Amino acid sequence: MTQPQAAERTRPAERTGRPGRIVGCFFLFTGGIHLGIAAADPEFYRHFADGALLPFITSAWQSVFMANPSAWGLALSLGEVALGLLLLRGGAWATVGWAGVIAFHLGLMLFGWGFWLWGVPALAFLVPSAVAHRRRQPPHEGSRK
Repeated sequence: MTQPQAAERTRPAERTGRPGRIVGCFFLFTGGIHLGIAAADPEFYRHFADGALLPFITSAWQSVFMANPSAWGLALSLGEVALGLLLLRGGAWATVGWAGVIAFHLGLMLFGWGFWLWGVPALAFLVPSAVAHRRRQPPHEGSRK
């Protein structure tokens, strides 16, 4: 019997890498922040979309999100926690987490030019980290010949 290769012996969580652990923990933290906002003062979200780049985003924010800011703030919190947990889980789950955090930041940038100050540098870190994560993943069983 042959010894498994080093890549075969590593657990999926170990294949997450340091960037995945950092971003995963950050998203758990921000999920907690949104849980606190939703519980303490959901009106805090009222003016979030005031500087949105497209007018329909501002009106949708006011008519949808602010119609029930506690519930939507809780949904935002749970979404961020889920993304954080996916990244911390590692393996193929983290690939889904990376896609989610990249999409999250791209969406955030629709809320105004000020968010570009955060979004562009964040994406400059997230995209290469996600690509590096994907390259570290072992090939799928179905793709082997």
